[in-house]
Amino acid sequence: MSDETHIKWHDHAVSRTDREQLAGHQGCVIWLTGLSGCGKSTIANLVDHQLAHRGVRSCVLDGDNIRHSLNASPAMLADAYGDGFARRFGLGFSADDRSENIRRISAVAQLFCSAGIVTITAFISPYRKDRDAARRLVESQGRPGDFIEIYVNAPLEVCESRDPKGLYRKARAGEIRQFTGIDDPYEAPLSPELELPAGNEPATQLAEHVVGYLIRSGTIPA
Repeated sequence: MSDETHIKWHDHAVSRTDREQLAGHQGCVIWLTGLSGCGKSTIANLVDHQLAHRGVRSCVLDGDNIRHSLNASPAMLADAYGDGFARRFGLGFSADDRSENIRRISAVAQLFCSAGIVTITAFISPYRKDRDAARRLVESQGRPGDFIEIYVNAPLEVCESRDPKGLYRKARAGEIRQFTGIDDPYEAPLSPELELPAGNEPATQLAEHVVGYLIRSGTIPA
């Protein structure tokens, strides 16, 4: 007998609609995608800050932070759980590991969204198929429009000139392999809900564009 036969979906006593009515706004997933150094994390936190001042319940799921916990590397897991566990569940940066990284965070973001929280994610998420899968997962468990893809569009040369972690320099020197934009592709969104000109405008203004979109879409009140 398959293990799946014992799995049953349980509805909650407090519905998403109940939670959204109490909060005075809708839940959603804001999916910021773009090259390393384009400003995703900065924008995410500025949006979070602006929403907090409006009384909106929100949270940020940041790519680096998630890699320290939910999606830790094999090396980070080995001491606590052993090598076998670490090899099976730890995530590196291969194409498959990147896909699993996005799958896991999509599921977490969907749970937050269903609780009526504006969930702001900041992940490179370089592959379209993974972002499309994230959209399907979020909206299949919620409603159309829950997934808001936002392309933080900064040219590679701009991101490389910032290089806050020195990653581009290491990638150019061959010290880091499969680095997005250098020896691994970034597949830009074809039709995002919003595109931010991150090479031309300050982060505060870009964050205002995001909040403005939420107001126009009816996700949060004006």
